[in-house]
Amino acid sequence: MDFKSIFKVLSLIGVTLALFFALDVAIGIIYGEIADALAFFDLLFLFVNGLIWFALRSHPVHLKIKESILTVNILWIFIGIAGAVPLYLYTPITFASAFFEAISGFTTTGATIYSDIEHLPRMILFHRSLMHWLGGMGIIVLGVGLLSIINPTGSLSLFKAEATGIQIEKLTPKIKDTALSLWAIYLFLTLSDTLLLKGFGMNWFDAINHAFSTISTGGFSTKNSSLGYFQSDGIVWVTTLFMLLSGINFLAHLKLFYRDISGYGSEEVLGYLKVFFILSLLLSFIHTEMGGDAFYHAVTHSFFTIASVMTTTGFATTDYGTWSHLAIVVIFLAMLVGGNAGSTAGGIKVIRYLIIFKTLRSELKRIVHPNAVISVFVDGVKLRERVLSSTFGFFFLFVLTVVAMALFMYARGSDAMTAISGALAIVGNIGPGFSAVGPAENFGFFQDVDKIVLSMGMIIGRLECYTVFVLFTASFWKKF
Repeated sequence: MDFKSIFKVLSLIGVTLALFFALDVAIGIIYGEIADALAFFDLLFLFVNGLIWFALRSHPVHLKIKESILTVNILWIFIGIAGAVPLYLYTPITFASAFFEAISGFTTTGATIYSDIEHLPRMILFHRSLMHWLGGMGIIVLGVGLLSIINPTGSLSLFKAEATGIQIEKLTPKIKDTALSLWAIYLFLTLSDTLLLKGFGMNWFDAINHAFSTISTGGFSTKNSSLGYFQSDGIVWVTTLFMLLSGINFLAHLKLFYRDISGYGSEEVLGYLKVFFILSLLLSFIHTEMGGDAFYHAVTHSFFTIASVMTTTGFATTDYGTWSHLAIVVIFLAMLVGGNAGSTAGGIKVIRYLIIFKTLRSELKRIVHPNAVISVFVDGVKLRERVLSSTFGFFFLFVLTVVAMALFMYARGSDAMTAISGALAIVGNIGPGFSAVGPAENFGFFQDVDKIVLSMGMIIGRLECYTVFVLFTASFWKKF
């Protein structure tokens, strides 16, 4: 095992993270907060990681797929600990709680342990949003661009180990160029969202923080009542739009940059938009009939809620957990969907449902026509058996993880609705669930051991199961 390569990659990510964390210190200074401890930690973190990288600067990095997978798993623990330290230093919580919050930030889950967000220091509020933003596109994708400096040809395996979706489509000649181009799109969407939120009445600080959380589909807010605090339909609709855009495969956005709109015509994107509009309209009518709200008000909050839940962002404008049972069923269905592969959204992903439904349909046809040769196509491309088996395998692992997490939460004393919805919210990187973990509640009441287990559930969901579960196979460790 090439430990030097692993440590060199981790140290490079650590240096990058320390440079971004310097923004937290800057926010503290701007708002007159005492940032001495944060500055000391950041300098120490930068120094240690810089020292390791400097010591290994001449070591060539050769990461094979097994080492890449191991690196990614270690990395998420590493950045979770790093992100937890500022929270532990400046808020009265245990380190397990801080670790949970940091993992929730980097995995863009958005589940929080804080009950009074508005009284947190502004540098900590920014730190939470920054973790979302960095984790949104994937800390490894950022690393791919930087890794090319020391490993020009070997970064593809690391990208594959982190990137979500069925397969990676390289639109540019080099994988590092693809990664950097994706970050350019990510930055453009963040800037656009920030300016529009500012235009609709947010101050710069709130606009930047909510843009970070929106584009990353994370959900951390600077307000206790989330976006409901601002009482602005303009802010609600802008956020709905950008959540929806962030749930679309970013390769489609990248194609648009090259004047190619075909990405938006893919079966996955069209299916994603159809499901969104159907569930949103259905929830609007239910909320109008059973909630007694005016239709426009119902549409505004229903479209926002479905976008928030379906893209696994987790923002809220109202406590939808108090809506009718039928409305909760529709919202729960949205929780099961997820966004597109290659987006910042979590969940099962629309492309997998397409593959599963098409495969099941083909199997039903085989029953009627046993001698027929029936293949599964997506966007006119025949899918290989390996893709089909991988999709069903992921679905099984995802459901298995949710069930295991729900049983754990139930065994630890949670009611059935809290356990089931909380497990789905954690593994699907959604954030809020229902009952005790609903949009108006938080995860602070869990014990420290629970928070560590739930943190692992968030990482499993963020890495889409396979990357974590493969570590528990004997074949992974043979002939490493």
